[in-house]
Amino acid sequence: MTIDLSTSVGSIGLRSPILTAAGTSGHGDELAAYGDLHALGGVVVKSLAPMAWEGNPAPRVVSSGVHMVNAVGLTGPGVAAWRSESLPKLIARGATVVGSIWGRTIEEFAQAAELMRGAQIVALEINASCPNLEARSSIFAHSAQATSEIVAASLVAGVPLWVKLSPNTPDLVAIAGAALDAGASALVLVNTMLGLVIDVELRRPALGNVGGGLSGPGLLPVALRSVYECREAFPSAPIVGVGGVQSGEDAVAMLMAGASAVEVGTATFANPRAPWLVQKELSRWLRQHDVASVAEIVGAAHG
Repeated sequence: MTIDLSTSVGSIGLRSPILTAAGTSGHGDELAAYGDLHALGGVVVKSLAPMAWEGNPAPRVVSSGVHMVNAVGLTGPGVAAWRSESLPKLIARGATVVGSIWGRTIEEFAQAAELMRGAQIVALEINASCPNLEARSSIFAHSAQATSEIVAASLVAGVPLWVKLSPNTPDLVAIAGAALDAGASALVLVNTMLGLVIDVELRRPALGNVGGGLSGPGLLPVALRSVYECREAFPSAPIVGVGGVQSGEDAVAMLMAGASAVEVGTATFANPRAPWLVQKELSRWLRQHDVASVAEIVGAAHG
């Protein structure tokens, strides 16, 4: 039985629904030693600002059981340096590249998006889970208005915008609607949850930045609910599911909840081959259940 893994996120056709997640596969072709980047649906690179950024003080990453809590702080070389140094390596590998940007102000999002104009990327992921310095450091993705403003500012990139939203708000659906109204081509659901780890020997927070973003398998039910609710609210809106995906069955669940594509993130730190393993397991599940294409199960949980 031939399995058709192809899918589409809005106007963007992908050879597979499995992509890497921003922040988990580096800025370039770091994962190429573990698998064929061309075989994946896409590589979503680590979020970039219009300038180089050092990030937060160490330690930046700690474990919490099977989960990870990170406060890396979006360290990166900036868009211009990435375009000249890292993007060519991804293109040479045949990867389908999704860029990712962040900013502290609306203007910085606009600058980063402008710097992305003309890059060899199929879409641009807007990391909305950043502190807004113009609103006393509240998170952009926790405000419908702020999210709308950074989406509108990023349209200058000239490519489809995928907006990555936060689960740390009761207003997720309304904020998702604001993003779509402002011109977002797709929703990426979801980013990390807020978390904290205490070093009981040192009697203080384990991260240099005190708190951080919790990721890992426990995030999956949160992400599934977010995808499901947004699919119910916006039936025609393309959705990319992310959060806690570790297996082919996890990917199936995301697709059935309403996602057209799935990003694999934290699992990659434990096993750099995770995106390819999830893709292989997804294909096996489809074959075992006599499902010929990914399209047949997208949104299946909605009846």
